[in-house]
Amino acid sequence: MQIVADLGGVPGRDCRGYCKYCYFKKVKPIEALGCSSCPPNKIGCSRCREGIQEAGSEFQQPFTVINQVQSTLMMNPIRDNNLKINISGGGDVSCYPYLEDLIATLNQWQLPIHLGYTSGKGIDDGDIATKFINQGVDEVTYTLFAADANLRSEWMGDKSPEESLKAAQLFAESADLHAAAVIIPGVNDGEILRNTCEKLEEWGAKALMMMRFANSYDNGLILRNEPILEGVTPHEPLEFQELVSEINKEYSIRVTGTPLGDPTIKAPFILSNPEYKEFLEILPKVTGEATILTSKIAEPFISKIFSKIDAPDVNVVATKKDIACLMTKEDLEAIDLADVKESVILPGRAFVHQMDAERILSQDGTERIVGFGPDTLSVDGELSSGMSEEEVIEHELESFIDLIQAINFFGMKRI
Repeated sequence: MQIVADLGGVPGRDCRGYCKYCYFKKVKPIEALGCSSCPPNKIGCSRCREGIQEAGSEFQQPFTVINQVQSTLMMNPIRDNNLKINISGGGDVSCYPYLEDLIATLNQWQLPIHLGYTSGKGIDDGDIATKFINQGVDEVTYTLFAADANLRSEWMGDKSPEESLKAAQLFAESADLHAAAVIIPGVNDGEILRNTCEKLEEWGAKALMMMRFANSYDNGLILRNEPILEGVTPHEPLEFQELVSEINKEYSIRVTGTPLGDPTIKAPFILSNPEYKEFLEILPKVTGEATILTSKIAEPFISKIFSKIDAPDVNVVATKKDIACLMTKEDLEAIDLADVKESVILPGRAFVHQMDAERILSQDGTERIVGFGPDTLSVDGELSSGMSEEEVIEHELESFIDLIQAINFFGMKRI
């Protein structure tokens, strides 16, 4: 269990400036997108308005953060060996002006501390890592980009890249360093990527999470800010998955990718692999008739799973969007309704209001019923890198049970 110490902060401002590839760059004001959290008859809520833009609060004062952690600890008095404090926020953790004092105070509870996503751009003296380790920091998620000071300076706007890399090395040597890198074709892939992996391996890093660069609406840029980088074509999903697999084979650190994949445990969608067929027998019987709308990346996996169970009245239709959680009403408008049954299941986290979905999906004269399924059906490499195969299988089974229950409810056959 991780107790979140939320620092607040705003991307671009509380991180010493945008990285060149940051998906919050050039964000334009948008109307509420709509989602499953909205009121039934109103489009717009905190999640699909300011939440998706992370236009949240200023960095919070340390006493506010400490009080929040203390309140959570009081509500969870039973402690076990897995309890940890996760320092994170909308801004860059390393740029939080009170970070040293905060860590020193949190250390008084004698709980291990996880420094959540940080670029290290706020670190001007790499030796601070040793101090943090001595004060209980035993896990760090670090956006490295590359183990190359010049590239960090150019692409991340890091004013002290050598010190940032020194800190990363110290964290890797004495704590669990989970490095992350947005992979931009022709910039930090190829030999640069392999040099980065060699350094991480040499330092003793725990893992590397490779993040596919997004540069278009279909990739997932739904804040009207495409393209982030002119003239850059991201890796195709399967091409990226193959790159992740290659790097994983070449180095001893655990390598995962988002959105694809985790070659160590065959995630996402472990249940789609033939050797896990027996787990599908746990799933309830499909009695409903429905169309599952999803992303073009997830569709082959979901289709394969439903082909292995008795579900002749269920079909899976892919939208143009790479990531199902980032589907919007524009994705629904491009679907051929001839492929869509009278009951439709949308991803639970899609940015589509039910009213919009029902209106768009009924434009051919067939009045369709729309329901939302579970938030996720599997996990990408960002999460699976910290999970076991058993934990991912358990998550997938629970999610597919929820999905089938939604199909049986919304797609109930008429007698």
